[in-house]
Amino acid sequence: MSTKIVTPGKKLGTIHEYEIGPGTYIKNNYIYASTVGEIYIINDSNKKLPCISVVKDKEQSVIPEVDSIVTGKIIRVNPKMATLAIMVVGNKPCKDDFQGIIRVQDVRSTEKDKVQIYNSFRPGDIVRARVISLGDRHSYYLTTAENELGVIFAQSISGETMIPISWQQMMCPKTKVMEYRKCAKPN
Repeated sequence: MSTKIVTPGKKLGTIHEYEIGPGTYIKNNYIYASTVGEIYIINDSNKKLPCISVVKDKEQSVIPEVDSIVTGKIIRVNPKMATLAIMVVGNKPCKDDFQGIIRVQDVRSTEKDKVQIYNSFRPGDIVRARVISLGDRHSYYLTTAENELGVIFAQSISGETMIPISWQQMMCPKTKVMEYRKCAKPN
């Protein structure tokens, strides 16, 4: 097995010399790199030709995009919005820090004028949301206006994990105290 750094479009060999692997493509019987990375040539006794692939040196951090589902922790709330530290995009953890904002009009799809942020989210809640806009240069705009979106984990004042009892309330199993949240319907 040998290694060498290549860039996209670099000719690596012919289809008569190698079988293609990840990070490569064929054009006119030649094999080219399709990504930046290291060349790996693996000789497999079960195959006639060695396999050539290009593997990225470092996995790139996932970036939230419009319409992607994100999971994060509420870090601040004020009467107009809740601020979320995005931790996961889809099912991939973020390596970089991203911030999202859930505005009062984006909490739910009905009765938007009756929404109170503090009755929907509290600092420390873990929330699943959808990216609706790239927002400004500091934060993504998010929404929880779908049944599957909202608070997925919250702790009560007594430190217990709360249980959702409706789409807008959670209950502490220890003290039986109910608190308002915009709950996500479990999948």
